[in-house]
Amino acid sequence: MYRKKEIITLDGPSGVGKSTISRKIAATLGYTYLDTGAMYRAVGLHLKQMGVDIGDWSAVAANLDTLTIRLLPAGNELSDAGVLLNGVDVSNQIRTPEMSMLASKVSAIPAVRVNLTKMQREIGSQGRLVAEGRDLGTVVFPDAAHKFFLDADIHERVCRRVRQLRLNGSPVDEEEILEMIQQRDLDDSTRSVAPLKKAEDALLVDTTGITIEEVCARILQKVLSGKPSSPEKSM
Repeated sequence: MYRKKEIITLDGPSGVGKSTISRKIAATLGYTYLDTGAMYRAVGLHLKQMGVDIGDWSAVAANLDTLTIRLLPAGNELSDAGVLLNGVDVSNQIRTPEMSMLASKVSAIPAVRVNLTKMQREIGSQGRLVAEGRDLGTVVFPDAAHKFFLDADIHERVCRRVRQLRLNGSPVDEEEILEMIQQRDLDDSTRSVAPLKKAEDALLVDTTGITIEEVCARILQKVLSGKPSSPEKSM
C-alpha cells in the first residue's frame, strides 16, 4: 500500500502566522522546520547583490549556478531560521518588506523555482519535516501526509506584520504594508508558475481572531490522529 511522506505542509499568504506556527509544530513533534520563503528571499538578495536584472530570465538562470543557500536552525521556536547565502550570514538582511516583494518577483521565474524545488525536495527526502511556503502542498510535496492552507482577514494580517516589523526595530508605514501585502497576494496567486493556491486535499485553517496556540492545537490534533488531510473539511 502506498504510504504518503512524513511531511506536513503549511501554505498561505503573508501574515497568516505560517512561520510561527510551523516552528511550534516542528518543535513539538521533533521535526525539521523548512522555511522556503527564506530561500526565495535569499535568491532575491543574491541577484540584487550581483546587479542582475530580474526581468532578464536568462541572466537570472546563469547566476544560479554558483548560488549556495544553507538554512540554519532557529535559536528557538519564536525566532526565524538563519540563512547563509554563499557562506555569508544574511539572516537579518532578508527579513525586510523590500526582500519580501523581491522574493515574490523572483519566485515567478521558472529557473528559480526549479532550482529551489530541487533543494527543498532533497531536504524533505528523509521525511519528518514541517515545511511552510506557498506551493508546498501543490507542487513541492504533493505526497505529503498532512497539508494545511492558512488564511486570515487582510487587516489582521497587516496588523501582525506591523507588530513583527516593530519588534525587529524596523520603521513601519501601515498603509504601505497594506499595499505591499495586497500586491504580493496578487502577484503570488496570478503567476503562471506554481501560483499560490490551496491544494485540493489540504485543510483550510482560518487564523482570524484565534491565537497561535489554538491554531497549533487544531493542527496537532489532526496530525496526531494519524488521518491524512481531507479535502472536504476546514478547521
